[in-house]
Amino acid sequence: MAKTEQRFPRVKSPATVEDQIEKLKSRGCVVEDYEHAVCALSNINYYRLAHYFAVFLETKNRYREGTSFETVMHIYDFDRLMRSLLLTALEEVEITMRANISNYHALKYGALGYLNEASFDTHHNHKAFLKRIDRMIENNTGEQLVTHHMKKYGGAFPLWVIMELFSFGSLNTFYSDMKIEDKRAIADSAFGLPYRCVESWLQCLSELRNRCAHYNRLYDDPFGTVPKQIPGLDRTMQNTLFDYVLVLKQLFPRNEIWNTAFAGKLSLLIAEYSVHIELYRIGFPDNWQDLLVDKAE
Repeated sequence: MAKTEQRFPRVKSPATVEDQIEKLKSRGCVVEDYEHAVCALSNINYYRLAHYFAVFLETKNRYREGTSFETVMHIYDFDRLMRSLLLTALEEVEITMRANISNYHALKYGALGYLNEASFDTHHNHKAFLKRIDRMIENNTGEQLVTHHMKKYGGAFPLWVIMELFSFGSLNTFYSDMKIEDKRAIADSAFGLPYRCVESWLQCLSELRNRCAHYNRLYDDPFGTVPKQIPGLDRTMQNTLFDYVLVLKQLFPRNEIWNTAFAGKLSLLIAEYSVHIELYRIGFPDNWQDLLVDKAE
């Protein structure tokens, strides 16, 4: 045994694909197509799939009666396609927020105004912010926009340039750290919404994007934050995937294509996997289409 393994005696021993299948079967999983299971586990880490099997756990080491490998794989595929669909819609929101925030902030405080602590609210940690900016530049030294501004402008990056390096989380933090009057102005002009809603929803969408980008499970796995209530919505917001999708709809910039770009494709995806998924596990109510489809299109 390697010395590193001796240091951590409680770590589980690796198992072959065949051993993994036997373990699933011993817990009550029905494997109808053995070769399909071998193929799946050869291409998808057992630990990753275990998160989907966990949905069917009745006790610690026993799955609900009738749990099949094929059903779990269908749910896994549904989750994968859902993440892809969400990422496409989240991209629209992220790009829109970058434009609105950078345009407003730069026009009010100057192209490099973000380097001035006075352009933010008092709770803003400016030293930590500047360190994050330096790391963004350092981590993207090969990007054309970075090399161009380093050579031509001596490393001076206007806000609308540096914001192209922001993650969704950094974008969310930037907005949260702005002065209240500035957040209010952006929320009103871009969305016609209270700034507290936009602030809350950006935080939620940042969490959603992180899950999607890291291929984490969405199915039957609530989020950590309850979104702020949507004005005029006759539904109490919860921390389910459906509520996060409702928030996504509120901030999606092009209302005229929401139905085709997202809602329509979501309807097709749910119809395709309707035999295998249970919508209540992702918070979808019976009237979910009425709530998600944009009637004003």
